[in-house]
Amino acid sequence: MGALVAELAAATGVRVACQTLGVSRAGFYRQRRPPPAIAPSAHPRPARALSAPERQAVLAVVHSDRFVDAAPAQIYATLLDEGQYLCSERTMYRLLTQATEVQERRNQARHPVYTRPELLAEAPNQVWSWDITKLYGPSKYTYFYLYVILDIFSRAVVGWHIAYRETAELAEAFIAETTAAHAIPPGQLTVHADRGAPMTAKVVAQLLADLGVAKSHSRPHVSNDNPYSESHFKTLKYRPDFPKRFGSIEDARAFGQGFFTWYNTEHRHSGIGGYTPQMVHTGQAAAARIVRQTTLDGAYATHPERFVRHAPVAAALPIAAWINPPSPEPRCP
Repeated sequence: MGALVAELAAATGVRVACQTLGVSRAGFYRQRRPPPAIAPSAHPRPARALSAPERQAVLAVVHSDRFVDAAPAQIYATLLDEGQYLCSERTMYRLLTQATEVQERRNQARHPVYTRPELLAEAPNQVWSWDITKLYGPSKYTYFYLYVILDIFSRAVVGWHIAYRETAELAEAFIAETTAAHAIPPGQLTVHADRGAPMTAKVVAQLLADLGVAKSHSRPHVSNDNPYSESHFKTLKYRPDFPKRFGSIEDARAFGQGFFTWYNTEHRHSGIGGYTPQMVHTGQAAAARIVRQTTLDGAYATHPERFVRHAPVAAALPIAAWINPPSPEPRCP
């Protein structure tokens, strides 16, 4: 079509030729003189960005045997405690995303709304949450039962036990031993649980009354009323070394010994600022925060351009933990 328009335009002019053939003059001229190709401009690299060797160093640490199964939040907090700063937690996630190594593992359940319990802990040993979960035994339909008591303020496991059965009598003995081991005075502690048979048994309720311990229960079929225990069991069962089945109860107890030692003393918990449960439970978190802040101050002094909004601040110490914080009161119009 372009050649035909050009041939006719030589005799009648471009405007008449285009009108006659129903062609846009702009299109004709564009076809005759295509715009020069313009190379796309490269996106400028921010001055605060990590260099290629620094990015490789971060990925090397993330992929190391020590951290290959840890989340960036865990790696970041652990390195800070050791006086080392490579980059921000968000940068670690960004580098992993670029390498397609970040994904969600499962969807969370939704539950209807009922009247809910509201519990507040402002220090360790004020509110404990406890629950029981099954561990698969060596063959089909064989199970062991793991009893765990968790302090919701520090996230520390204050007691655990693995048994062949799930009974009210075992629960009673387990709670009695744990409260005695931590020397809980009457009137200080509330114990929260779901509505399983051992949790609502009369012998357990009578024991708590005798110890001067208040009891609290979740709403029926609402696991979110016991979030600390549920989250803890997820941490347990998503560990890379958690087996599909245990060969014996001795194997299960040996695994529990290693896991709960790691959880209390090494696991940097995202719910308490990346400190370990033991740090918070024993009051050592304040000293750890000073070490982290010193490390961050040094990183800021070396590369202030990498901290865009303000100087970095170490994660704050936990001050309160709620099971279902009260809803804010509606404002008057």
